[in-house]
Amino acid sequence: MKILVTGGSGFLGSHFVKFFGADDFSRRSGFDVLNMQDAQKVKDYDVVIHLAALLDKSPDAAEMSFLTNVEGTVNLLRSMNENAVFIFASTKDVYGRFADNYSEVPEQCPTVFSGQSALEWSKLIAERYVEFYAHQNNFRSCIFRLSTVYAPLSEGNTPNFVSHYADALNTGEPLRLPANGTPRRDLLHVEDFARACQAFIDSIIRHGLYNLGGGRENALNLRELVEKMQEISGYQTSIDEENPLPAPAPLNYVSDLTLVKQELDWKPTIGLDAGLKILF
Repeated sequence: MKILVTGGSGFLGSHFVKFFGADDFSRRSGFDVLNMQDAQKVKDYDVVIHLAALLDKSPDAAEMSFLTNVEGTVNLLRSMNENAVFIFASTKDVYGRFADNYSEVPEQCPTVFSGQSALEWSKLIAERYVEFYAHQNNFRSCIFRLSTVYAPLSEGNTPNFVSHYADALNTGEPLRLPANGTPRRDLLHVEDFARACQAFIDSIIRHGLYNLGGGRENALNLRELVEKMQEISGYQTSIDEENPLPAPAPLNYVSDLTLVKQELDWKPTIGLDAGLKILF
């Protein structure tokens, strides 16, 4: 089985390439999702895991977000083979502020506009294209709305906040926490994300859409996360209590994993203690 990972040299993608023994489709490897000729490369593969995206939430990046995350995705979808598998990495943030209405967020959470940036909106629009082309051209499709996926640092890539906290502990850099560390998140190890992709590939399901994260067993607030990382690593850092970062929206997010457990027989296997330890 031939597998292609778009964004395969990125923060998560580099781990996926190793996990699957896959090929990398990224600008670093000479391919661009905005180049229609490059995008036709997907015809050579049985599985395409689409991680490549512009993740900039700034207003100045809005047009490029729509171009990269929507048009770039469509370029790939147009060239998919019948009965091949297309897995799309979306985001929990398509739910916006509505996610705060749930202790564990289900797939039925509303996705209507509530202040999401162009990044989140472009991901939601791209989801609809995935569903359309998969049905139109008869290939299998899976959309994962990801919570916080963490991974070890990789050269040349910008880490998410979990790896940033680990790096700060390694270097002794003080940390600023949003809303004084009260936001709650469920954390998922990158290998468990890869295993979820494998579970869909191995399944008989034609089209799926799932929330994917660590679930309530791997959820904690950000201050608790820093404390746990200090305990695991033996390192210490200070928290800048006078200059907290703004509160995120949603304030709290924990994935409801009921559907993905039922349909894909998948659940996280790497607990927080074991998973966070690898960051040091």
